[in-house]
Amino acid sequence: MSTSPDGRTASAPPGGGVIHDIGYRHYEGARLGRAAIVRALYVDSLRGAFGLGRSAKSKVMPFLLLAAIAFPALVVAIVVNVTGQSEFPFELTSYAFLLYIPLSLYVAGQAPASVSRDLRFRVVSLYFSRPLLRQDYVAAKYAALSTAVLGLLALPLVLLGAGGLLAGFPASDTLAQLGQGLVGAAVTAPVMAGTGLLLASVTPRRGLGVAAVIAFFVVVTGVQNALQGLAVTQGRDDLATWTTLAAPISTVDTMIAWLFGTEPTASVVLPDGAQGLAWVAAAAALVVVPYLLLLVRYRTVSVS
Repeated sequence: MSTSPDGRTASAPPGGGVIHDIGYRHYEGARLGRAAIVRALYVDSLRGAFGLGRSAKSKVMPFLLLAAIAFPALVVAIVVNVTGQSEFPFELTSYAFLLYIPLSLYVAGQAPASVSRDLRFRVVSLYFSRPLLRQDYVAAKYAALSTAVLGLLALPLVLLGAGGLLAGFPASDTLAQLGQGLVGAAVTAPVMAGTGLLLASVTPRRGLGVAAVIAFFVVVTGVQNALQGLAVTQGRDDLATWTTLAAPISTVDTMIAWLFGTEPTASVVLPDGAQGLAWVAAAAALVVVPYLLLLVRYRTVSVS
């Protein structure tokens, strides 16, 4: 308990939160501190990733893209049951790669909505006043968008798994494929979310953030495809495999295929033996480096 120059008091609970007595009704509730603020920011950001708690217009695009990502899985699940097929037409680990365009659009729309508005309207000055730390803000935003993208990918995978079981596919194989697909989704989510948040945090204008994220995903994928095609035409299949490191989504796709011995969607030869560790390292870097750069970015954000 301390006394301010004007005679009013301020108390500091164990969790680090500060409550000022400015002469109005005294606060008698629970004092939750910093951890509760981080949780609240995470939950609010996660809800915001689907437009929940915002205007009806903010909900349209997230749910349209959710439908665009989940609907093909529902169709495939129905088809394998109606036609009596004995296997899925593609590897479940490749679903994120196949739905790369709507997934990129989702990240491009929601990453700027998560951070650009805070910068534009100087809301960060309220967040960083205390006791929330800048790394808490970055961690909450990163975790929230990663969770949203993971949910976006997990839903269609679960639909496919359920469809396979209903169609009479071997339960062990189907569940194994579902597990591999979920592992791939768990890696893809922070890779896409981290890249989107990093690009969006550069500008306070949401429109510029959306354009920057879309341009990045389109350009790097185009470059990767061009390099891969050039390597294939030269008969360098080994070099074509290495070109997948040029784009985040193909890096993850090749890494997951190497880990589980599945067919890579990028149509390249799998890395030979320990070479696959290069893709594991690259995927880890695509998660860690954007997070570290976000920490550097928010050290320079003024609270005034």
